[in-house]
Amino acid sequence: MNKVSTHSKVIGYLTWIFGFMGAHRFYYGKPITGTLWFFTLGLFFIGWIIDLFLIPAMDREADFRFEEGDIDYSLSWVLLLLVGFLGVHRMYMGKWLTGILYALTLGLLGLGVLYDLWTLNSQVNELNRENKYRYSY
Repeated sequence: MNKVSTHSKVIGYLTWIFGFMGAHRFYYGKPITGTLWFFTLGLFFIGWIIDLFLIPAMDREADFRFEEGDIDYSLSWVLLLLVGFLGVHRMYMGKWLTGILYALTLGLLGLGVLYDLWTLNSQVNELNRENKYRYSY
């Protein structure tokens, strides 16, 4: 059985460009190593270069781990990375109250955006599962 792709290799490679800051690792649901890459500049650029070849495997693993659904992971991540401090990604996910709060507080002064870097895949996964079961009856 082929599972539908939840993450995009194109977005993976685009975030890899900034991978020495861990962006691609956060995108593929690896927040611990994403944080490590952030503080060590991609393990002193060596891990960053190696990841260029690991992205297809990270993409397959993310596709296996996360539930497809109405909320698109890639779009959520693009919104977070480009305008996360305005809460647009939260509004896209239907979290209007916290989205507006982010917009008024610049992503709760960056701490909310940091939280979302760690948890965005889980948030989208949970919402997709809820929507799937809500509409399956």
